[in-house]
Amino acid sequence: MSIQAGDKIPQATLNYLKDGVQAINTDELFNGKKVVLFAVPGAFTPTCSAKHLPGYVEKLEEFAKRGIDVACVSVNDAFVMGAWAKDQHVPDNVHMLADGNGVFTKALGLELDATPFGMGLRAKRFALYAEDGVVKQVHVEAPGEFKVSAADYVLEHLP
Repeated sequence: MSIQAGDKIPQATLNYLKDGVQAINTDELFNGKKVVLFAVPGAFTPTCSAKHLPGYVEKLEEFAKRGIDVACVSVNDAFVMGAWAKDQHVPDNVHMLADGNGVFTKALGLELDATPFGMGLRAKRFALYAEDGVVKQVHVEAPGEFKVSAADYVLEHLP
């Protein structure tokens, strides 16, 4: 079963690239904060690079005005996420998180079996909004869609 509004963000450790690979616990990322976390099936993939990530970068100031941190997660390693962030000119205040083994993605119940495409286990395309580690909204895309996890859509539906 996938995570729902009212659920607590599961405990997990994610990685990011800054002076080498660093670890961050989900408690550190979410507790005491408002966070929009969006997930992409893969860094450098077409929709993720052309629309999903750029939309959040473009709307970053609007999220910040509401006191909301923005984080991106993918079942990739920290080096790939770091290279993608550099390629996409992502500001340092966007958390580019690697869930290399998909542990966090599985704990959310939002994993995608992309083996038919040669990609293995990945995250479904989704966005969630959490306050103090408790999920308030979850927007999961239908297969092949890009609507409800887009930055514009999430901004429109925030409380």
